[in-house]
Amino acid sequence: ERVVVIDGDLGISGRFSDTQAREGYKRLVARVCLGEVGAIFGLEVARLARSSAELQRLLEFCALTDTLVIDTDGIYDLQEFNDRLLLGLKAQMSEAELHIITARLQGAKRAAAERGELRFPLAVGYLYDEQGDWIIDPDEEVRAAIADLFCAFGQTGSAYGVVGAFTGRRFPKRVWGGAWGGELRWGALMHTRVVRILQNPCYAGAYVFGRYRSRRIVRPDGTITTKTVELPRSEWPVLIQDHHPGYVSWETYLANEQRLAKNNTRAGQRPPREGSALCQGIVRCGSCGQSMSVRYRSGSAHYDCSASRVNHLRTPACRSVKASVVDELVVSRLLQALAPEQIALALAAADEVQARRARSSRALELRVERARYDAARAERAFHQCDPDNRLVARSLETRWEQTLRELKDALAELAEHTTPAPEPSREQIEALARDLPKLWAAKTTSEKDRKRLLRAVIADVTITSQPAGSELQIGIRWRSGAAEQHPMPRPPSYNDTTRTPPETIELIAGLVAEHTNSEIAAELNAAGLRTGRGLPFNAHAVRHIRRTHRIPTMTSRDDRDLTVNQVAEHLGVSRDAIYYWVRHGQLNARRNDTNRLRIPFDPEVAQECRKRIANSSRICTQTQTPATRGAV
Repeated sequence: ERVVVIDGDLGISGRFSDTQAREGYKRLVARVCLGEVGAIFGLEVARLARSSAELQRLLEFCALTDTLVIDTDGIYDLQEFNDRLLLGLKAQMSEAELHIITARLQGAKRAAAERGELRFPLAVGYLYDEQGDWIIDPDEEVRAAIADLFCAFGQTGSAYGVVGAFTGRRFPKRVWGGAWGGELRWGALMHTRVVRILQNPCYAGAYVFGRYRSRRIVRPDGTITTKTVELPRSEWPVLIQDHHPGYVSWETYLANEQRLAKNNTRAGQRPPREGSALCQGIVRCGSCGQSMSVRYRSGSAHYDCSASRVNHLRTPACRSVKASVVDELVVSRLLQALAPEQIALALAAADEVQARRARSSRALELRVERARYDAARAERAFHQCDPDNRLVARSLETRWEQTLRELKDALAELAEHTTPAPEPSREQIEALARDLPKLWAAKTTSEKDRKRLLRAVIADVTITSQPAGSELQIGIRWRSGAAEQHPMPRPPSYNDTTRTPPETIELIAGLVAEHTNSEIAAELNAAGLRTGRGLPFNAHAVRHIRRTHRIPTMTSRDDRDLTVNQVAEHLGVSRDAIYYWVRHGQLNARRNDTNRLRIPFDPEVAQECRKRIANSSRICTQTQTPATRGAV
């Protein structure tokens, strides 16, 4: 009754150091630390934990609490050195056994995969036949759906475009594992699913093994988890092309992969969009060097420097430019450059660029070859050295590491140089030259197609503005490597085009002394003048212009008139009494151009108002109060 059986970890791997899922092991360690365990029984001690770190920690706790460990080979007292040494050796042997078994299993899988015979769940659209070979799904609806997906991507050029093409249409999905494993299900096509299908090489007839690899990482809280990452194509262990019939060719698969990479805006790519700005994605600010974004204001597109909204990148010349002005220049230069007489020059320039790149590549290849030779020579010198002679071995090891770094740098530079941006072929350049103006102006040509045509010949466009000037510098860099600069005036802003002419403002300033706003508006309309927006003048427009340009109001007539406050202060009564007289016609008043009451207040009017105050029993002056007036 004193024996406790711990079997809660059955079916759970003890390989990893993370023991969060092993409740039985945690229970065992807790009771050992509390000193409640006299002996631990097991068929094999190394099976308590497949990780050497976990087992050594358990054995250390057993030594501290004087707990025995018993298996089929004997009894071990962890306070004895020989017993600790023996258990440590058995733990290492168990770990080595696990490694050997794993290596054999993975080797068998790798050998079967290299023959193309390793079976695993297939993507939708493929099935295994009776002999175990890959065949295209005999279901015509499934085949048509997958073929239409690749066709829609070729037409739209984006994964979201494929999702839009399949709106209201179902797409197949094969269930993996479980009781319904292998069954076909139908549902809506999602963006992530489109990307996975386009990036899956099996649809190009290729057999791939080892696209993904599991890696163990340590989280900030100390737990160890396993993460699956996708490897680049150069690190795939097995790649067999033309292994089975495909829906697309291998060249189409590579082209689709590049197209998806160019659409990835998170990686800094700027693919062509449907907007009216033709240079969208390839225009840069000549002041800060950042890409310029497209913004639409009042129905027109503008190239706006994105750095102008970031304080640590903004420069005084980071400004916004109307897109139509830049696009007209670029399009005119494009049509001129692709004229038939310019094709020969363009092809010659392309040949020169290709020859120059070939010479540079050859020089880098020779550099890599020399670096590889130096690294191999340093490696041989290091291995021939006596390992006990650390004085010599350290210097040779440092020299070997330096040559390896030089080889790595040379290989990286060669890889960067040999993968340039895609350039148009001779056939593409000649095809663009035929009837390009007609094709460009056709209504059937979309804005996205125009941008693709533009990018086939022009690499980028740079706009350089002056901080306070009205001149622009438009730089065009062609795919052939040539560059050109064009100065042009900056288009006027909306405020400049709608601003009232200075001559009209001077005329208003001359008329304001003897005319009201309404009279000035009538004079301007009679002279045939209009506002900055092309509308007739009225009193409100004249008042706005006077207020904006600080033109003083007329004073010849208002000098003899007083405001309500001034009249009330002069008579020593409240403003309500003045308003009462005005409403009942007992006091004449008018409204001026600012819509305020102005009262003609000559001596006769003042004397009449004082009589009215003296004969009234309700009006109180500043020297009378209701109490004193009653006493009087």
